[in-house]
This record gives sequence, C-alpha cells and structure tokens, in this order.
Amino acid sequence: MQFREYTAEWKAGRRDLAESSLRTLESLPEHHVLPTLGSRRMSTFDHKVVDGFIRTMERNGAGLATQSNPFDKVKSVLLDAYRLGIYTENPVLGVKPPQYDPERAVIPSPAQLRDIRTAGDDLFLLIADLMSGCGMRNGEAFAVNLDNLVASDVYRITEQVNQITKTYGRLKHRKPTDYRDVPLPAITVRVQARNSRAWRESVPPGPARMTKPPLHE
Repeated sequence: MQFREYTAEWKAGRRDLAESSLRTLESLPEHHVLPTLGSRRMSTFDHKVVDGFIRTMERNGAGLATQSNPFDKVKSVLLDAYRLGIYTENPVLGVKPPQYDPERAVIPSPAQLRDIRTAGDDLFLLIADLMSGCGMRNGEAFAVNLDNLVASDVYRITEQVNQITKTYGRLKHRKPTDYRDVPLPAITVRVQARNSRAWRESVPPGPARMTKPPLHE
C-alpha cells in the first residue's frame, strides 16, 4: 500500500475531530506531504525517510511553523501503522522534529484595550469585549447568543462559528454536548449596552432568554 492510500484510510477514521480540524487534516497532506511521500510504499519508511522529508521542506524554504504541522501528521500516520504491526521498529524513533518555538502571546494592556474599543463598529466592539472580558476565542465570540446568558454575570459557551464554512459547530476539542461557563463582567455588559444595538435592546439586568438569531447575524 502506498502512503497516499494509507493516509486516506487513516483520515476516514478520524471521525472524532471537529470540522475545522478535519479540513486542516485534508489540506496539510495535500499540499505539504503527498507530493513528496504520496507514492512511497508504506513498507519502505524508516527514520531516514522521515528525516529526508524534513530536509526536503527545509530546502524548499518552508518555515519552522510550516514544517512542524506536516511532520506531526506524517508522524501520526506512521505511528498508527506501527501500532498495527506494519513496522517492527518505530519509523520516527530518533528523528529530530522541526524546532518550532512560537513567539510569546502579547496581552493588550488596559490602555490598549481602551483604544481598541474605539477602533471599530458595534460588531467589532462586541467581539473585542467578549474576547477580552469573557476569555472567548474569536469563533466562540462570533457565535454569541443571548439564549446562552444563564445569569446576569455568567455566559455559557456551547458552540463556535467555523471560520472556513461560516457555520455553527461544536467547541473545538470537545464533545457535541460539552460547554463551559465563563464570567460575564459588568463592564462587558455596560460597554455592549452602550455600543451595541442588539445588547442595548435585549439585555435585561437579570438572566436573559431570547429566540432571535445570534448577534453576529
């Protein structure tokens, strides 16, 4: 069996992944892995072949971040084959992975947040406040809905918007029924009541329930 064929079967078994992760899983091999390794027979892989794949990416000028994700996928596929007994020895044992060290995240200061809150329209302000005040990811903030206000100071995150398909989906790395409750600071409610028509018209002082579409629509 060729690596291309085995990878297709391996991807078909990843039914537990979120849709966005599945799309990434499809695009990475297609653009970074299969052109180099797709036709190679599974039985011919060893640590030298994997190391050669990394050096090919280096010669093609791929950055460390670009190298890291394809390597992780190749490693996952080969370890799956190793667990099934295709190899007597781990084919990635001893391979030095790309040393990607992402830069430290920068957290805006209170002064910078004040500037951000004057830099856009109501929708931008809504997203900025939900991310800074409630700790939401951007996809979660775009899926915000007043139905999820379980108390005047608590918001329940149950879904997120897929940035590729623009549709609702489960939270990343969580089961479909999973959720997490986050604090809803009073300042976030006040800012949105002042800057967002949707919040100004709909948010009462206590728990809110509504059936109209999510705010980002």
